[in-house]
Amino acid sequence: MEQNELRDIVSRFAISGTISEIKPLGEGLINDTYLVKTTETEQPDYVLQRVNHVVFPDVDMVMRNIQAVTSHIRAKLEAAGTTDIERKVLRFIPLKEDSEKLYCVVGGLYWRIMIFIPNAITKQAVNPESSYAAGLAFGNFQSMLADIPVQLGETIKDFHNMEFRLQQLREVIALDPAGRVQEPQVQEMLRQIDQRAEEMCKAERMGREGTLPKRVCHCDTKVNNMMFDDQDNVLCVIDLDTVMPNYIFSDYGDFLRTAANCVAEDCPDMDQVQFRSDIFEAFTEGYLQSAGSFLLPVEVENLPYATALFPYMQCVRFLWDYLSGDKYWKCQYPTHNFVRANNQLHLLLSIEAHFPAMKAFIAEKMSK
Repeated sequence: MEQNELRDIVSRFAISGTISEIKPLGEGLINDTYLVKTTETEQPDYVLQRVNHVVFPDVDMVMRNIQAVTSHIRAKLEAAGTTDIERKVLRFIPLKEDSEKLYCVVGGLYWRIMIFIPNAITKQAVNPESSYAAGLAFGNFQSMLADIPVQLGETIKDFHNMEFRLQQLREVIALDPAGRVQEPQVQEMLRQIDQRAEEMCKAERMGREGTLPKRVCHCDTKVNNMMFDDQDNVLCVIDLDTVMPNYIFSDYGDFLRTAANCVAEDCPDMDQVQFRSDIFEAFTEGYLQSAGSFLLPVEVENLPYATALFPYMQCVRFLWDYLSGDKYWKCQYPTHNFVRANNQLHLLLSIEAHFPAMKAFIAEKMSK
């Protein structure tokens, strides 16, 4: 966008200081992000974001969720006497003309502004050290929000609902719009999926039975969704658009799905797809250290299930898109989505082989 257009958008918010520069920030896949620099050294810089209202159709709900979450965390930090709070929880800026509203709509696009956190970085590398920090951070995030007094909205409906994802797959099998259902490799994958379907849907069943609670979850647990200071300490969790009620399996299993695979999710060499025990142990140790105080026994005992659930779910979703004719994810070649699905299936098989060791590790950590 042009500078004058961006400046006009920024001017609608109750920021302090004089704008000196607005430039692109980061390489986000969902939202467009800009750094807003101010002239005065005593005033903060800001982050301007365009919220993708195709991915998040109810932007008002997204921002209500974020306001509830950040306000609750800020109150917890203040009560604990935490120092440097402005770097440990995000602060969004209201509009000048409506102090209750944290976004504006310009030309059909949705915009928001938050204070830029100085002297902070994100990381891309996944290793035991960063995985332990992620477990600690996301477990602490859940822990601080375990007693939030408001009911958050579901910003992406059925995002991690396994029953819904299987229903999507069954519907596309019945239609077979791309004529791929009868391919032998597809039939074998469908057999593997069907074999595990009942077990993989147990979270939804336990939820209906009242034995598994929904909690406030981040639902996008990646290493690069944390800010670190220059001493490698985690400052805060960021990218809160997906924060919503869910089973804790979402935050735990989704991190390990990507972080604990030895290769990328579209690696075509299935012999290289292996589950990394070192990443599992590091992340789990951090997670149980910070979240173990509020987790129910049923949640802890099903953490290995959660680890398997997300490769299974992503296998189903990639296969659904392959059978749909590759409408959702961008593909570099005709079988790209099938390769992705096969990769996730092989990760699932590797995880299943690690179940005894995973259960033993969790039992040991919980006994201390």
